Amino acid sequence: MIIFKYRKEEGTTDSIVYRPVADVEFKSKNNEWIELHPYIDSGADVTLFPLSFGRLLGLEIYEDEIKELKGVGGDKVAVVFKTIPIRVGEHEFDVKVAWCLKEDVPALLGRRDIFDRFHIQFKQDEKIIEFREIENR
Repeated sequence: MIIFKYRKEEGTTDSIVYRPVADVEFKSKNNEWIELHPYIDSGADVTLFPLSFGRLLGLEIYEDEIKELKGVGGDKVAVVFKTIPIRVGEHEFDVKVAWCLKEDVPALLGRRDIFDRFHIQFKQDEKIIEFREIENR
């Protein structure tokens, strides 16, 4: 089992909030593992990260790969879908991600390829999230 902790942050009304955050790593084009701390988002279809993180990984943008992704509230953002290696705890596997072509988006750990591998339990009262590997996948 992998346990992640909620992160203490400032809310929008000068209050303190705790948000579920994962500690994961993505493999760059030069085979280095680079850490990211995305929000664990059961409402996100796919894992998403901003432009600068994709550049850090050495990803490339080709015009014909650019798509639009609709988010909460119907806002559309330009993204490039890529499949890259991720490490969650000791587990390494490929995950499809949406690389956003702008900066002002939060990194999100979405359902695709993640929620298929783990039973995920949010324990808000304990401020932890448990990832249990799904057996016999």
